[in-house]
Amino acid sequence: MSTVQGAGVVVTGAGGGIGAALARRFAAEGARVVVNDLDAARVEALAGEIGATVVAGDASRIVDAARDALDGTVDVYCANAGLASPGDPLADEEVWAAAWDVNVMAHVRAARALLPDWLERGSGRFVSTASAAGLLTMIGAAPYSVSKHGAVAFAEWLSLTYRHRGVKVHAICPQGVRTDMLTAAGSAGELVLAPGAIEPEAVADALFDAMANDRFLVLPHPEVGRYYQARAADTDRWIRGMNRLQRTWEETGA
Repeated sequence: MSTVQGAGVVVTGAGGGIGAALARRFAAEGARVVVNDLDAARVEALAGEIGATVVAGDASRIVDAARDALDGTVDVYCANAGLASPGDPLADEEVWAAAWDVNVMAHVRAARALLPDWLERGSGRFVSTASAAGLLTMIGAAPYSVSKHGAVAFAEWLSLTYRHRGVKVHAICPQGVRTDMLTAAGSAGELVLAPGAIEPEAVADALFDAMANDRFLVLPHPEVGRYYQARAADTDRWIRGMNRLQRTWEETGA
């Protein structure tokens, strides 16, 4: 895709899964890539493979360092780092706070650091790795579902607010992807996500298709769009269906 040739790209949470696939794809398309993870060792091999630069640390606080590594300009920021947080309203306060901090506030902090430059020059691209759970929900994972709804809402707000000023925004909302996060989803993930799980590279393909066609929603599983429409058209029916799925999960001994 010619629009990323030579572009400065940052991918957070690039230690594996979707993040690593995004970094590889951007590098293959000619971008200059910064890869981030809390643990630098997790991304060093990837950086060597694709010719990227490692900027380790908290994903929400690396914009300045990443900008310096890219000679002063971040053109595309992939807010990919995420936290899979199972549990219900009885989960510890710390679980809820961590999910909100990583899945939402990291995006807010990054945008806060990026927007002044992007608005001044009239261009920039923010990619939010959210989840189908952010459009729908996920059984057994209240902190994850609620925070991913927040991630989608923030991306949507960025897009509608700054689109006319040259800022492009994309929200990636896959269902199951064969990553460590799918494994961490446990029996609920096995029931709901594993049967239709895709490879991380398919997510990167979907993002590049969305960028080429200027689409906000990136749906590597097209059926998510249909579920989203059904949820809006008859919310009560959709909730009843999801409750049946919840009961099926409970019957498995969850």
